[in-house]
Amino acid sequence: MQDRKPIYLMSPALAWLTAFMVLPCLLVLALAFFRRGIYGGIEYTFTLENLALVFDPLYAGIFLKSAWIAGLSATIAVVIGYAAAFAIATMPRRHQAILLFFAVLPFWSNYLVRTYAWIVLLNREGLITGIARGLGYDGEMPKLLYTEGAVVAGLVYNYLPFVILACYAPLSRLNPEVSEASRDLGASGWTTFRRVILPMTVPGIATGFVFVFVLSIGNFVTPALLGGGQFQMIGNLVYAQFLTANDWPFGSALSMVLIAIMMGLLTLQTFATERASGQRMGRN
Repeated sequence: MQDRKPIYLMSPALAWLTAFMVLPCLLVLALAFFRRGIYGGIEYTFTLENLALVFDPLYAGIFLKSAWIAGLSATIAVVIGYAAAFAIATMPRRHQAILLFFAVLPFWSNYLVRTYAWIVLLNREGLITGIARGLGYDGEMPKLLYTEGAVVAGLVYNYLPFVILACYAPLSRLNPEVSEASRDLGASGWTTFRRVILPMTVPGIATGFVFVFVLSIGNFVTPALLGGGQFQMIGNLVYAQFLTANDWPFGSALSMVLIAIMMGLLTLQTFATERASGQRMGRN
């Protein structure tokens, strides 16, 4: 009975995930192997055309563009988030909780509200333009809104708290005596960080990167609002197939390839975490 207790405790969560994640994913997977009807809908005839069409140069280019934007956003978020998490972890314990509160404070507002705020900041009559004019700049302002940079800025801003939390967890658990021993042996601050602190916090970095990448590559709200339809990401393409083109089979095929990419990244993140943990155990 005691051995079954964990199963009983996990059963509600497993039932929820099965009903609202596993079964819908299986349904989407099944739809990817059927044809679109002449007037929309689904024609239940087995085909591999949808999966083959995903790798057409047109759609493959959209995947690559989405991966580039998601990778750039994740990299910037990791650099900024790790620095913020490192600063918080080095502060006195009584201040860390307050700083973490401010780090996650954006989550208290709606995602759409946070994204629309960037439109207010970046448009030609927005806050940034107003500040530039106030400082005496009277030239032509560069286009800030409806660009790739605006989309990257919006993704980084919205998902940065995930990186801060992911990196803070291993940083807060570091034994300060390890860094002190490194300095006592003559290592500089940079060498201590590069060869001691950074390798021990790889799991947090990998987790934060994967969080931002996975959430960014499938995002369709931020590219639609801050990109202004100037370019398409894979999330926008999937959205259009289901709600505009009414081509559910092809939209399902795109979704399954996207899910496969996400699962591969999660696997790599797990591998990196286990490898880093194994290296720490070996040193101990």
